[in-house]
Amino acid sequence: MPTARVAIVDDEASVRRALARLLGASSFSSRTYASAREFLNSLVCGVPECLIVDLQMPEMTGLELQHELLRVGVKIPTIVITAHNGESFRERCRAAGAAACLLKPLDEVTLIAAINTAIERR
Repeated sequence: MPTARVAIVDDEASVRRALARLLGASSFSSRTYASAREFLNSLVCGVPECLIVDLQMPEMTGLELQHELLRVGVKIPTIVITAHNGESFRERCRAAGAAACLLKPLDEVTLIAAINTAIERR
């Protein structure tokens, strides 16, 4: 079975590196992007099987990215991650179509399970 491709979009380089290492150790192929715009521009090269995106980013938030993907007709199972545990964060993420909403620091087992579930439901 081919390795699933996962895109990681987070404005923090240390988070991108840590997630890429974790996914590589878990037999996923990953590409990292420092911004939502950078990720959107990469879609001409193909659509990943899953997207991990930070909720709070400058210029375009994770939810704004999710809305933009839906607007242009690109459906990617998305896992939203954030360090901000606001009351409505999970409801807003689910309303935007997120497959999962996880709090930083991320539990590795929970993240891998969320990726597998998102890809299976694709």
